[in-house]
Amino acid sequence: MKRTFIITFLLMMNVRLFASQDSIFSFRFRSDVIITVDYPKNFSSKNKTQLVLFALPNGNTTSQTMGKKLNVGDDWHFDIQHIAAQTMFVRNELTNENIIVVYLENDLKAWPQWKKKHEDYLELIPKIVDTIKQVLAIKKYSLHLNGHSGGGSFVFGFIQSQEQIPDYINRISFLDSDYGYDSTFTLKFVDWLKRNKSHRLTVFAYNDSVVIYNGKPLVSPTGGTWYRSKLMMKDLSNYFHFAITRNDSVVQYSHNNQINFFLVDNPDKKIFHTIQVERNGFIHSNLIGTKQENNNYLYWSKRAYENLIQ
Repeated sequence: MKRTFIITFLLMMNVRLFASQDSIFSFRFRSDVIITVDYPKNFSSKNKTQLVLFALPNGNTTSQTMGKKLNVGDDWHFDIQHIAAQTMFVRNELTNENIIVVYLENDLKAWPQWKKKHEDYLELIPKIVDTIKQVLAIKKYSLHLNGHSGGGSFVFGFIQSQEQIPDYINRISFLDSDYGYDSTFTLKFVDWLKRNKSHRLTVFAYNDSVVIYNGKPLVSPTGGTWYRSKLMMKDLSNYFHFAITRNDSVVQYSHNNQINFFLVDNPDKKIFHTIQVERNGFIHSNLIGTKQENNNYLYWSKRAYENLIQ
C-alpha cells in the first residue's frame, strides 16, 4: 500500500520513473539529478524511520555504488563500495527501525562540479531534500546525511544552505569526503551537537597527504581529507574534549561516542580512498552509538556483508 502511494505520488508530480523493482525505484529532480530509493519491503509505521541520504562519489554511477558480484568483464567500480549489501546488513541488525537509503547522483557524476554549474545550489539542494521527503511521505523520521568522496560536497552544500543544522538530522557522516570543510562550518556543527546528545558526527579519513600517484602528490598539502579532518577536529576541540584510542593502524578520536574521527595511518603510502567504505565504513556510520555497534562487524576489518552481495 505504501509503495503504491509513492508511485502514484510520483506520477502526480510528473516525475519520470525509470526503474522499478520490489523495493528500489528512481526518479529525476529537474533535468540532471537522479534520485534512487532503496525502500525496505517490511516497512512498519510502528517502527522508527532512518532516512539515509547517500551522496555518490565522483565518477561513480548509482548501480556501481550499490555494488554486485563481479562477473568476467565487469567494471571494477561495482566491487568497491557495496552500499546495497551494507544496507542489508544494517537492516538485519536494526530490526526495530525502517532503514531507507536514498542514492543521490547527478549527470556530471561529481557534486563539486554540479555545484559550480548551478550557482543557485543553495536553493536547489534543500529542494532536493524536500522533494525526497514529499515523495516518501514519511511523518516521523530522522535524517542521516552521508556520502563518499565528492558526495561530501552535497552534504556541505545542505549545511551551508541552513541557518542552523535542523534537529531532524540526527547523523552526519563523512566517508573520506570532507574535502570541502573549512572553519566557517565549525559553529554550526557545535550548535547542532550541543543541542542534542543523540546527534552524531562521524568522520573517516586516511593519510592521503603522503600518497604519490603517477609521479605527483595525490592531493595538495591542504586539500586532502587527512588535512581537512584534522582541521575539523582541531576546531571542534575548542568546544569538546577528545579521547584517543588506537587499534592497529586506526586512531580514533572520540567525544562521548557522539563525535568520532577514524584516521587511518598510511606508512606504505597506499590509496585507501574506497577501502574505508568497503571495510564496513557505511555500516559503522549507521551503527556507531547504537546497541549494535561492532556487533558482527568491525570497521577496517574484512567485509561483514560478503554473503549479502547480490
